[in-house]
Amino acid sequence: MKNQLKIVTVAALAALVTGSAVAEEMQKLELELPKPLFAGTPKQIRTRNLEKPGTPAPEIMVPKGTVNVAEGKEVTSSDDFPVIGELEYITDADKDGADGSYVELGPGVQWVQIDLGEAKTVYAVALWHYHAQARAYRDIIIQVSDDAEFVEGVTTVFNNDHDNSAGLGVGKAKEYIETNKGKLVDAKGVKGQYVRLYSNGSTGSDMNHYIEVEVFGK
Repeated sequence: MKNQLKIVTVAALAALVTGSAVAEEMQKLELELPKPLFAGTPKQIRTRNLEKPGTPAPEIMVPKGTVNVAEGKEVTSSDDFPVIGELEYITDADKDGADGSYVELGPGVQWVQIDLGEAKTVYAVALWHYHAQARAYRDIIIQVSDDAEFVEGVTTVFNNDHDNSAGLGVGKAKEYIETNKGKLVDAKGVKGQYVRLYSNGSTGSDMNHYIEVEVFGK
């Protein structure tokens, strides 16, 4: 009996060692940033719940081999007829904020949705709304789901709607000033096929804008 117990213990230790040896190698996620389009001190932004300017982006560790799984993927929206641009701009890998690089949606709460083609493990989401002018977009909410209608199995990975004006619940994240650095969000390995992003105008106008969305996963 003692010999059998010893054999089991050794086998368990071997399994632990083997498991650690094959653990995924991690690396820091680094974004490729577009060139800045404005310089100097941004004009005063009047909005509540604003994070301090210069707040550093989070350091997110992802498994080696993680890539932008959203590039070239289909994009749909609550606004079927954008005022400016095309929805395909959102996943075309062009992060420049000049004319011809962004899409403008109508006023009020609007969303864009990316179909990743199949369920992915999502480690981070990066987004650029509009960085040719300093402004803060409101009610930014990012959700991931396997349900294209976002009725069931929905996970919220970011929400800065402090007063529930978008009707999706109160968020604890801060509003932020748009720059060429975009916004990097830790998705913590949530799984899903669809990524939906909401906004509700900005301090600049009632319209909603997107330049690019990157979804980092495997």
